[in-house]
Amino acid sequence: MTDSLPVPGAPGVEVVLRRSVRARRMSLRVGRSDGRVTLSMPRAMSLAEAQAFVAQQAGWIARHVAAAPAPRGIAVGGTVPLLGRDVPVVAGAGRSARWTGDAIAVADDSRAGPRVKVLLQTMARTHLTEAVARHAEALGRHPVKMTLRDTRSRWGSCSSRRELMFSWRLIMAPPEVLDYVAAHEVAHLAHMDHSARFWAQVAALMPDYAPRRAWLRREGAALHAVDFGGK
Repeated sequence: MTDSLPVPGAPGVEVVLRRSVRARRMSLRVGRSDGRVTLSMPRAMSLAEAQAFVAQQAGWIARHVAAAPAPRGIAVGGTVPLLGRDVPVVAGAGRSARWTGDAIAVADDSRAGPRVKVLLQTMARTHLTEAVARHAEALGRHPVKMTLRDTRSRWGSCSSRRELMFSWRLIMAPPEVLDYVAAHEVAHLAHMDHSARFWAQVAALMPDYAPRRAWLRREGAALHAVDFGGK
């Protein structure tokens, strides 16, 4: 069957079709970070029905695709978000990228993006480890494990086993935003929900968390749009 469908009136925009045995109706999704459009649909539904649905929703699709941030590549001569500001990526020696305090130095070749990514992941672990330890000490409860991933649907999580997970892309956000996500997940060590008691605990750890949370909701998609290339 056709893997994608064009969107009428939106040149270059394609809707990727995903048939699912669990889907009971058609459901559209536009990725906030890349503008990728997917249509989940029941396995038995016809292609003609999908085409009609896409045509009906063409205006909605076009608006949401236009709102998605443009992909941003990483290369020597450009910039990369780090700790809330754009820092220059400059030519450097060696096999690894290096943070100089003012810029990221990296060899000017096809592996520049992946090398910068590794550096940012290392810096994210350092900053998140410090933030988690500080908030856990204040709470009096400590996680058993912390992992970093490149998640799209959430910036952090806390499991019932007291294991914390964070997106390493938080290192690109302002330090106070990274700190908020650390406090948020540490608060889950006391309350595994989003009840009033949970939010009171977040406020106890970080009284001014609201603008930090708002920044992430407003600007977070742009962090996901940064493309480091490679695997």
